[in-house]
Amino acid sequence: MKVALFQKAHDLNVTTKPIRKLDKKELLIKVEACGICGTDLHILEGTSRSAPPVVLGHEYMGRIEDVGDNGSKNLVGTRVAIDPNISCGGCWYCRRGLVHLCDHLRALGVDIDGGMAEYSIVPASQMYELPPGFPVEAGAFVEPVSCALHGIDKANIQPGDAVVIVGGGTIGLLMLQLALSSGASRVIVVEPAAHKRELARQLGASDAIDPASADVNAAVFDLTSVGADVVIECAGRQAAMSQAVGLARRGGTVVFFGVCPIGETIPVEPNQVYFRELTIAGSYVNPFTFSRAIAMLHSGKVRVDAFHIARFSLDEVREALQSQREGAAIKSIILPNA
Repeated sequence: MKVALFQKAHDLNVTTKPIRKLDKKELLIKVEACGICGTDLHILEGTSRSAPPVVLGHEYMGRIEDVGDNGSKNLVGTRVAIDPNISCGGCWYCRRGLVHLCDHLRALGVDIDGGMAEYSIVPASQMYELPPGFPVEAGAFVEPVSCALHGIDKANIQPGDAVVIVGGGTIGLLMLQLALSSGASRVIVVEPAAHKRELARQLGASDAIDPASADVNAAVFDLTSVGADVVIECAGRQAAMSQAVGLARRGGTVVFFGVCPIGETIPVEPNQVYFRELTIAGSYVNPFTFSRAIAMLHSGKVRVDAFHIARFSLDEVREALQSQREGAAIKSIILPNA
């Protein structure tokens, strides 16, 4: 089969790899769509962890092509989305229900061969059946929506809250829709790209601020009078994270969702966290949110049909990564078997 194999920083090549024999509790997936994520870019740049050599791609869906011994042959042909995060089930964190903080957490497309391939072997426990008629490309959004849902859970948005989302890319636009579904009365998106601001407005943002031409702090406080009840940082940049802390009202919540490169830091004044009684929370991957993500996409509560999606073949994986890096498209997707 053809795969996109990551060897080391800045070294990704399309090559071939044999399909090994399935273990008892494994499935062979014929990959139909695999999304490009910011984490893929960080891995390729050497600023995020991985276990090379490894086939990248952790946002994917496809059809079950085969099952391991003792597996149900009735599953063959079923369309599924794949939860890439595999916990051990036995460590202290897993036994507390904190599976996403597992001491031995591994991920398809990071530590184990993932979805940038014609076929992918996955543990049967990681597949989630998709409803009939579920769009192929929407299947590549299940994993990011599941992660965004965990961020929304951490944000604890209350009906009537004013929410600021810093970053209007894929995740920011998903967060926008989930915040509205949670009852936010005003969602303000901070995003420098004009086409992303326009899409944010189309999806329900009350305001979209260009940080290149406006004083974001002044604009947010002018719109809310006291600052945001909740701020969700989705850009993964030092400046954006520093800015997010200053946009919250006293007693507000700030969620760091974007992924900054390992080792980067931001200045935080502890006295202000104390005096303003801020809650600053991190949000990491997707504990127990995968089924909810499928339901939100299937119901139309979260829409991706309006996104500008750039489609690539597996041979065009480098172009797909560059497209996502440049941000011209809202999402870049690889269709390995198209």
